[in-house]
Amino acid sequence: MSKKINDIKTDPVISRLLERMPDKVADSFSEEQLAYLRNAIGAREWGRHKVDLRGTIKFFRWRYYYVVLAGRNRRSLSDKELRVAALVNAALIAGFVTFSIFLGIVALYLIKSALGINLIDGWSLGLWDWFKENVL
Repeated sequence: MSKKINDIKTDPVISRLLERMPDKVADSFSEEQLAYLRNAIGAREWGRHKVDLRGTIKFFRWRYYYVVLAGRNRRSLSDKELRVAALVNAALIAGFVTFSIFLGIVALYLIKSALGINLIDGWSLGLWDWFKENVL
C-alpha cells in the first residue's frame, strides 16, 4: 500500500466507515474512491454555522431536544428546492413591501392629522386621538 492510502485510511471519518465493513470490502477501495468518499461524507459536517443553538427540554418523564442552525447555504439545491426558495423569497419581499407601505401610510396620516388637515369634514379614523392619548 502507498503512503497516501494509509494516510486516507487513518482519517477518522474514513476509518469509522471502513470499520463497519468486512475487511475484504474495506480493502477493495482505491485511494481515489476513498478520497471521494471522504469528500461526500465530510460535506455533512455540522460544525460551521453562524447560529448553532442546541438544548434539551424535560417534559414530564420525557426529554426532547431542539436544534436551530443557521448560516450560509453551501449545498447545491434541487430544482424543487430552488422553486420553493424563490417562492418564499418572493413572499418575504412582498410582505416587507406591504408592511412598509402600510407603515408609511400610517405615518403620513399622523403627520396630516398633526398639521390639522382634514380631508373629509366630520370624519376621522380616530388614529390621531389614540396616538395623542397613548404615545404623546
